Amino acid sequence: MKGTKERRRFIDYPRRGREGPRRWLPSWRQWLGTLSLGIIGLAGLFAVVYANVDIPNENELAGKEATVYYWADGSQMVSVGAVNRQNVTLDKVPDSVENSVIAAENATFYTDAGVSLQGIGRALVNMVSGEETQGGSTITQQYVKNTYLSQDQTVTRKAKEFIISLKVSNQKPKQEILRGYLNTSWFGRGSYGIQAAAHAYYGIDAKDLNPSQGAMLAALLKGSEQYDPALSKANHARAVARWKWILDRQVSTGKMSEQERAAYDTFPEPRGLSKPTSQAGQTGYLVDVANKFIKSDTGLTDKDLARGGYRIHTTFDKKRTHRLEKAVQDVRRENIDPQQRAADNYVEFGAASVRPKDGAIVALYGGADATRHFSNNADTTAVPAGSAFKPFVLAAALQRPDGEPADATAQPVVDQKTAVPDLSSALMKGQSPPFVQAGQRIGLERIRDLAVAAGLRKESMARLEQTFPLGTSAPSAIRMASAYTTFANGGLHTDPYAVSEMTHDGKKVPGIDRREPEQVLDAGVAQQVSSALEGVGWRSLVQDSGTAQQPVAAGRTEQGDRMKSAWFIGSPSGVGPDLGPGPDKWGGARPGRVPGAVDDNQPTTAVTMFRNKPGAPELLPMQGVGGEGTGLGTNIPPKIWRAYQQAP
Repeated sequence: MKGTKERRRFIDYPRRGREGPRRWLPSWRQWLGTLSLGIIGLAGLFAVVYANVDIPNENELAGKEATVYYWADGSQMVSVGAVNRQNVTLDKVPDSVENSVIAAENATFYTDAGVSLQGIGRALVNMVSGEETQGGSTITQQYVKNTYLSQDQTVTRKAKEFIISLKVSNQKPKQEILRGYLNTSWFGRGSYGIQAAAHAYYGIDAKDLNPSQGAMLAALLKGSEQYDPALSKANHARAVARWKWILDRQVSTGKMSEQERAAYDTFPEPRGLSKPTSQAGQTGYLVDVANKFIKSDTGLTDKDLARGGYRIHTTFDKKRTHRLEKAVQDVRRENIDPQQRAADNYVEFGAASVRPKDGAIVALYGGADATRHFSNNADTTAVPAGSAFKPFVLAAALQRPDGEPADATAQPVVDQKTAVPDLSSALMKGQSPPFVQAGQRIGLERIRDLAVAAGLRKESMARLEQTFPLGTSAPSAIRMASAYTTFANGGLHTDPYAVSEMTHDGKKVPGIDRREPEQVLDAGVAQQVSSALEGVGWRSLVQDSGTAQQPVAAGRTEQGDRMKSAWFIGSPSGVGPDLGPGPDKWGGARPGRVPGAVDDNQPTTAVTMFRNKPGAPELLPMQGVGGEGTGLGTNIPPKIWRAYQQAP
């Protein structure tokens, strides 16, 4: 009926009496009502979830099941035992240590609700966007993750962590939570919990830690791989800075007086790194290299691996590894005598064998004993390559400019008619000026890039200075052996690897996939470099066997020369060996090649020798090593290589 009012709608939408877009825009009351309903709904949902999520039983760390490493033939190499953890009560932990941990990780621990909304929000955003997760969790949250949940970084796990952390905070005393956190946290060096950490870093019980030591251990909670001061100089600097901050933080929070803080002005250096006795001999070095490849390929951390439960199949050949170790020991015993010659003190050897056809590391020698000498000589990047680097200069001189196809008309950087004879002659005679000149013509960046493409790591490359072509870079023995296979493989390079398969709970761990070979050199260039190396290596081995009356001419060593390494890189299959730092002005190694058809099953082996006094910042000179007539010790690495090849 006309004039009758329309019935009032419960929700005036679309809005009556409005025209155009305004008809479809909600009023402020509608916005507020919708927001209120949303909040009520979320609160109801949270209440339901909170009521239905119980605090689960404590998880059993996977580390209670050992991780097993296998040789290439499938036999067991070593079993790394259960989690290194000893639970202690808080009365066995000094208050100063508790204060350090709280200051470092969660200053509001005793007053907060057990969760950090900001930290969880940031973590969720990062996970959804695919970015790296960040810290910010409370001590309660970290305790819940360590004790009740998996270590997976997923949205579901973070949501559970939030709910359970609230419940734990409401139902458990803070002291009990702190005790659990201190007993389950990862401190590095295979140690879970403050008691194991105190022994790993200082060789004492947790109850005997002083405030300074406690602050250093608290710094490790941010990540031992970045803050264990013994791992690297960068780690040491980070650890010192955070140690200072933690002590200062306790002053600002009223847990330490300024007078007490002033007493701790010297960083409490922890004890050196050590390996368990089960990893004596070469085993510790093999595990070390395998773990480095695992962490690089899968993203797992030392903390993950320490939890155990993994089955790791390596590429290491048991017989070859034992033969290589015996070869080093025999040659050392026959040629190195610290009691008779002062120059024979602090002599170190490193070696690695890489299979050309696929890059498998089949053997290595990392040092005398992994339980006494922790640094892995097969994988160190502190020993200059010397003249062993020169073949890469020759290859760069012969290689066509980047981007040119193999059949292009583009010419190499230098004239092949003069480059090969001149640089080959310089290799044999240990002459350096031709390589310095070649570097000026080619460009140092070009040489570096080719060496990296062939298998050397960019971070091991030295500064691009005039002497760069003479081998001032310090690649590892593993990488040198790998890179030299490129010359024998027709310019085809395959990245080295040490793990063929890895499982956890019977399931394959993703990421253990070998990269496809890459053509990094023209086949013709690789052949020319191999040919240039051939004569030097053959003549040198003849000399080393004692059938030659005079040493191969290698130039003169100038007075005061401080060469610091000797190398030999060789293979019975034709891959180029290197004779170590031949006595030339700039030091380094004379590379060469043993003639013969390439055998893909025979590995390329790099042997390095150097002098390293523990704690000294630089390597010691090689003069006098092995006595007179050794060419600064340069005939010793070839002897190791030959003994290795001839071993039954």
